[in-house]
Parts: sequence; structure tokens; C-alpha cells
Amino acid sequence: MDGSISNATTTAAGQRPLIDHFGRHITYLRLSVTDRCDLRCVYCMKARPDFLPKSELLTLEELTQLSDAFIRRGVTKIRVTGGEPLVRRDVMTLIENLGTRLGKTGLEEICLTTNATQLPRFAKDLVAAGVKRINVSLDTLDEATFSRLTRGGRIADTLAGIDAADAAGLKIKINTVALKDDNEHSLRELIAWAHGRGFDLTLIEIMPLGEVDAARSDQFLSLAQVKADLEQGWTLTPLSDNTGGPARYHRVEETGGRLGLITPLTENFCAGCNRVRLTCTGQLYMCLGRNGRLDLRAALREGGLEAVDALLDEAMALKPQAHDFDVSAGAEAAVGRTMAHTGG
Repeated sequence: MDGSISNATTTAAGQRPLIDHFGRHITYLRLSVTDRCDLRCVYCMKARPDFLPKSELLTLEELTQLSDAFIRRGVTKIRVTGGEPLVRRDVMTLIENLGTRLGKTGLEEICLTTNATQLPRFAKDLVAAGVKRINVSLDTLDEATFSRLTRGGRIADTLAGIDAADAAGLKIKINTVALKDDNEHSLRELIAWAHGRGFDLTLIEIMPLGEVDAARSDQFLSLAQVKADLEQGWTLTPLSDNTGGPARYHRVEETGGRLGLITPLTENFCAGCNRVRLTCTGQLYMCLGRNGRLDLRAALREGGLEAVDALLDEAMALKPQAHDFDVSAGAEAAVGRTMAHTGG
């Protein structure tokens, strides 16, 4: 669903749907399974990040239990995230468990956001578990730039993962963070490459989340400007397509492919927000750009699913209307936690 006001009074499980006090129907859970990653992207984390102790993480069983709680309340889409979700040991157990819910409980889709490095190992297993599409983070095709942006990553590993996912039959969307100076002059090339492979590509404005050893004002690139630049030679036709997230889509007539734009700063999209985020430690964030959270781990361990259900009601009352991002020079990060900690 697109986050609009719903007339539904019960979910497929006969429970109260998750509707916030602005009338937005919450049907999308972004589920983080780890804050760890095998890359160190400059806009995502520090060069030497402080990863959480494994003892603080939800178990795979707890992640499944909490997912079920959201499904009963009307969540139809779960995106497994990290960090890099595929570096979590035995993560396929969780994904396979979720796959058994597809088409039986109201859950309609399981998808994944990944840097693709682990996909040669997992692509076929993901398909077998019921995953049909993935988002792959890729900001450049240039080997040296990729290594610099990821602090030592090898683009060959990501491209091999993309090839493995494509061969396995996964629908792939490329996610690209637009970065001033770093990739702004090569975005057209990246879009043309993705469309030539049959992949959608979504551009994302940098978001001021956590301390990352760089000034956000130095990284920020307005997608309004990028769009204007692309339209010098390309025709971008607006589309009404909606994949359940915040992207606004255009058809690039010259490539035949679909281009998404996620603009948290230049064109706020919060009015249609249909999602919440659960971290790998069980903290429920109702908004990516706000600090408000509820501890579902404690609720589950101390009071069981009844206590979790009560907190989900509280979450709907607390979900804010919008974020308030600011990347101007000298502005502080909107929140102290990084994207990897919250869940990408």
C-alpha cells in the first residue's frame, strides 16, 4: 500500500491495522539483522566503526517472532537490511522462515538491501526462500572511486554479486547515493549501464545520519540539480509507479529504463510514509530522521507478544509527521546513530 488513509478495520489475521494519527497505514517493515558490514562507505559509517556486541543482537528466533507481530498487524512487505544483512551468520534461516509466511498470513513480499558482495553464495538460496527482488547499493563504476568510497572495497566483488543475482532470476534495482564531486559527473554513465542491464536505478540524496568523518554539506548533491543536468540530452517522463517506498519514478526515454529519485531534503516525501524500522537490537524507530524509539526487545523478553502489541499501538501514536533534515554547513547530524545502526 502507498501510505494513504485506509478504511480497513482488521488485518488478514483479524487484528487492528497499524494506522498512525495522521491516517497513514503502516504496511512496510524495514528489518535490520546486523549493524556490521564488509564495506565502510564514507557516507554510512566511520572508517573505524564501533560495532555492537553480538550479545546485544536479537536472536534469529526473536527477529522471526517480531516479524510475525508486525504481519499480524497488517505489514505486507518486509525488507531485510543491515549493515550488510548477508554477513549475519545463519541469516538465511530467518529469510527462509519469513518465506513460509508468504501468501498465507498477509505477507506479500520479502526483499533485501545489499552491497552484493555475498550474493555469489546466497543468490540461489534467496530465490528458493521466496525473495524476488533486491536493492543493490552501487555508487560508481570506476574501480578507484569505488575503492575510495567504500574504503578499500573491490568493485569486482559487487559486480560478481550482481551477475549472480541476475543469473538466479532476482529482479535488481541499483541504489546510488548522489555525492557532490565524488560521482556527480558519472551518474549518467551509471544510469545508462543499469538500464542497459535491465535494472532500475534510484538516486538518493545524502541524509545527515550519524558522524561519518565527513561534512554532510560537502557531500550533499541536490537531485533537483541532477535531474536538470540529466534533462540536458535525456527526456525524463514522470511515471505513477509506486513500489512501496519513497521514490518518485521517471522513464528515461533514451535508455528505456526507469529512474527513481529519493529526495528527503529537496522534496519531502513524508506525507505518504508507510514504514517503520526495527534495528538488530529490537529498537523500533517510527522515523529514520527522529530519535523517538520503543524497545521491542525488552517488551518481547519481559512481556511476550502481548507487550509487543501494546508498544505497536504506542508507536502509531508517536510516529511523527515528518523528519527535519538539514545538511547546511555547520548543521549537526539529525540523529546520532548512523544508517548502518538504524538499518539501511
